[in-house]
Amino acid sequence: MEKEVDGILVAAHELKAPLAILRQLALSFDEMDTKNEYIRSEMISVSERAIKQVNDLAKIKRLEDGLFTMEPVAVREVCDAVSHELEYLFSYNRRDLYIKYMNRSRLVTANRDLLYSVIYNFLLNAMHYSGDGTRAELIVRDNKENVKIMIRDYGPALPMDVWREIKRGWVNKPTSIAMRPGSSGLGLYIASKFSKYMNARVGAVRHRDGTSFFVELPTSKQATLF
Repeated sequence: MEKEVDGILVAAHELKAPLAILRQLALSFDEMDTKNEYIRSEMISVSERAIKQVNDLAKIKRLEDGLFTMEPVAVREVCDAVSHELEYLFSYNRRDLYIKYMNRSRLVTANRDLLYSVIYNFLLNAMHYSGDGTRAELIVRDNKENVKIMIRDYGPALPMDVWREIKRGWVNKPTSIAMRPGSSGLGLYIASKFSKYMNARVGAVRHRDGTSFFVELPTSKQATLF
């Protein structure tokens, strides 16, 4: 299993250079008509999202070195930053994103970059798997001594085998997800690895009309100072 994961990381590293070149080539075009400008924007957007996932895969190998500091993180600020980055993508694909903050605890113990990637990947999944005109939901609430961040989509149900793996607390490797076209499970794999590093609980809830993915983090003991 470790060799297989190492192979994934090597492949990801090899992909980064051509993706960066593709993005740079798209940025170099100028004086384009409306149709071609749209194509250029899509090239840039797709390449940037792919580069982000390649960077996340590279971070997985670095988790072993313990280089990612755990500290008090403002959970709403991270959620706002992720939703702002993906706002255009939701709008373009005719998906709505509903956000509701119900948490009184504002700080969690986490690594901001890793938490950002967890929420980003869950939201990206929700955008892909919701149907046209539907919405994804991001809800943050307190749960005893923790803060729970839940992302709900209204797409096809999550297969039982994938649900069991997530319920166990981690995903061993990226796998295809039946009934969810275009998914390699890469985002779930990344979110699982990062959550485990942060000692956060990750899971999924199957609904008749979709799936909710969540990550639950301990509140920061410094929260009382604020």
